[in-house]
Amino acid sequence: MKAGKITLFFACIIAALAIICACFPSDGVTVGGHSFYLPSIHSLAEANKPVPETDPVAAREDSLLLAEAAEITDSIVYIQAHTDSSDTRFWLPDSTFFDAFWAAAEGAADNDRVVRILHYGDSQIEMDRMSAQLRAYMQETFGGGGPGMIPYRTIIPTFAVRQSTSGDLVHLSSFGDSTVTRSRGNYGPMMQCFRMAGPATLTVRASSHSSVDDRVKQFSRVKLVFNNRGEKVTLSIDDKGTDTAFTDTYEAAGVGSFSYRSPSPQTYFRLRTSGNADLYCVTVDDGPGVAVDNIPMRGCSGQQFTLVNRDLLSQAYSALDVGIVIMQFGGNSVPYLRSAKAIETYCHSIGRQIDYVRSCCPQAKILFVGPSDMSTREKGTLQTYPWLPTVVDSLIATVNRHGAAYWSIYHAMGGWNSMVEWNRTGLAGSDYVHFSTRGAEIMGSRLAQAFADNYQLYCLRRRLSQNNKEQLPL
Repeated sequence: MKAGKITLFFACIIAALAIICACFPSDGVTVGGHSFYLPSIHSLAEANKPVPETDPVAAREDSLLLAEAAEITDSIVYIQAHTDSSDTRFWLPDSTFFDAFWAAAEGAADNDRVVRILHYGDSQIEMDRMSAQLRAYMQETFGGGGPGMIPYRTIIPTFAVRQSTSGDLVHLSSFGDSTVTRSRGNYGPMMQCFRMAGPATLTVRASSHSSVDDRVKQFSRVKLVFNNRGEKVTLSIDDKGTDTAFTDTYEAAGVGSFSYRSPSPQTYFRLRTSGNADLYCVTVDDGPGVAVDNIPMRGCSGQQFTLVNRDLLSQAYSALDVGIVIMQFGGNSVPYLRSAKAIETYCHSIGRQIDYVRSCCPQAKILFVGPSDMSTREKGTLQTYPWLPTVVDSLIATVNRHGAAYWSIYHAMGGWNSMVEWNRTGLAGSDYVHFSTRGAEIMGSRLAQAFADNYQLYCLRRRLSQNNKEQLPL
């Protein structure tokens, strides 16, 4: 048989089968209890379609993204486990607690902001102790400079800046001994202020102390926050970079602010004030970034915040762009907390302070830094105050329950009886309560490291989130 006839024969068979498949019922035919089916022409065509080849570049990119995501996840798990078991950890109400602050700090330069960390504390932070190490880390990471917030007149000396004040000023304070004049809630964000009884002048010079970070030794932005008591207030400033003073006048009563920017970083300025006003604070900064403000309150137990008028404090905070409020207290109360009921009462009061500060500064994250180890004599032997560990545990639970973070100096030191060892090595004073200068530097560095660890986790979580978005189908 010739080839042409063979080809025609097979073509006829294929055509016949195609006609049968097209006419054959899709649900089959039943004969003698058996069902018979034939595939449709469409299914045969689909089955014979070539399988598309995978794009090798896209496949490799997907594989790399998956591998990177796995690596990032492993890093997060490892670092999280390390920090959770560390004596310098944060006790957080949730793992993303500081994320909003990190985002603000990263965007400070682009948005021309100075995001503030207000570091309140008792005598443990005097002289800029602990705050200096935290400031150095924040400004190295996010930019900024200058010593931060200072009172109009020096009450407690600091290494961070040199200042002198002249004029007739009345010191109003929510804390201190009986010689301090009290006010009905009008204290401002430093829990104290100075009432002008006539013209006054503040002169500020950069610190010359060798231990002070170079970023602190220059400033280009100055802001005075005040409460106008109903008369015209005139404010002026000059620095070595200007020929004439910058002057402004305020007539509206209530909380206001006077701001000045030097065309270049300076090491000196003079601020003159006149009128009838309460001078709350002066911020001394350099450029956008993060400012860390050292606000010591000697003898305080952390219960002074509710003594400040809510409206006045809220207005003052809103003028300062606050990102974090640190409340470092407890050491002055520990010797008097000798029962479960006393501890409960104190912790309840701290919870009220946290809630109050949040109501006045809702955008800020609140961190409570608890007391250090402290020694007393029990049967002639120096040891930790018996109730101190219970105080720390109760504070952690209270602070987290009120939506704030906790950092424990007690744990960061080493826990029970660690104060004796810190004293023996020259890191704490003879009162077995306060750190030496070197001890405070170490503790400040450990607090800064806790923030650094948290920021690292934030960066890893963000990378993982971006990685996951890149894997989503278009």
